[in-house]
Amino acid sequence: MTAPLAGLLRLQRGRSSASGKQLLGLSSLNNDIRSQCCRNYRAALCTELTKPLIIRNLPSPSLQLHEVRVGVHYCGVNFADILACKGLYQEKHRLPFTPGMEFSGMVMETGAKVSTVQEGDRVIGVTGTSAMAEECVTDQKMLWPIPEGVSYEEAATLPVSYGTAILALEHRARTQPGETVLVTAAAGATGLAAIDVATNVLKAKVIAAAGSDHKCNLALQKGAAHSVNYTQGSLKEEVKKLTDNRGVNVVLDAVGGDIFKEALHSLGWEGRIVVVGFAGGAIPSVPANLLLLKNVSALGVFWGRYREEDFPVFSSSVSSALWYCQERRIQPHVGAVFNLEEVNEAFSRVTQRKSTGKVVISMK
Repeated sequence: MTAPLAGLLRLQRGRSSASGKQLLGLSSLNNDIRSQCCRNYRAALCTELTKPLIIRNLPSPSLQLHEVRVGVHYCGVNFADILACKGLYQEKHRLPFTPGMEFSGMVMETGAKVSTVQEGDRVIGVTGTSAMAEECVTDQKMLWPIPEGVSYEEAATLPVSYGTAILALEHRARTQPGETVLVTAAAGATGLAAIDVATNVLKAKVIAAAGSDHKCNLALQKGAAHSVNYTQGSLKEEVKKLTDNRGVNVVLDAVGGDIFKEALHSLGWEGRIVVVGFAGGAIPSVPANLLLLKNVSALGVFWGRYREEDFPVFSSSVSSALWYCQERRIQPHVGAVFNLEEVNEAFSRVTQRKSTGKVVISMK
């Protein structure tokens, strides 16, 4: 065989070998793509407003450059989730959608330009929807690392309830050590979080107001100095007795209606009332003359709005909650744990006011 011919054969064999490797590489890539496209996860779906949620298998979506896929361990249940599934929440969602705005879990996969987390990290996340599922995809900036010593279950209770309590008491009301704080709906998720933060972080004195003796006793166990069952008498008169007619410095109200009005009248000189919700269903009006006569302030906290308007404050509320939990300065109260298939029972527990603390959905 001549040298030129031998060289040509070697070149052809080399090209054939390279071509084979390229085909193998392409085949491997196609297998990865097929695997990604065929992977499914279970999720709770709202397909019709006011109707029970259903559980369905959904295809895993591909990631954008800054997105992260998290394997969800726990998802917190919030009253806002229930309102959204009834079409009554201020943020409307196109049907069908998966509810759930806070979760804890482990990072499964990251987009090409994600730099803040990596596969295997334990995180909590905040999202408008989609957390009541085995997987959740969100932007990297909406994830916070779970510190050592904080469980997935504890972590899932923190963002909404403790974020709201921290913003309301620290950022808005500027609560000071030794001040007296009145908390309505005191045995709910935000109520117990507010008692926890006010008592153990801010060193304030708490009067807890709730709708049953059982809930009042729970609030006392969690650190409240006094409790008032507002189904058995006047909240305003009871607060007067407990404060020697001085009134309270701060109110955190999640009920609205007549309870808000009584709480407003319970404020002392230069008091601050912070509205965080309307669990009672009625949105009250504020008598402006009372603001003037007592020099009091009426404030509001829509925690989720800070995400768009002032993200550093929003992020700080979540980071603070995680830090307080790691330091054991706060102790979140999980009232009930449901499996994903029991999501409708979980919603009923909250709407029927049978729940205390945070209700969570377990995906494991």
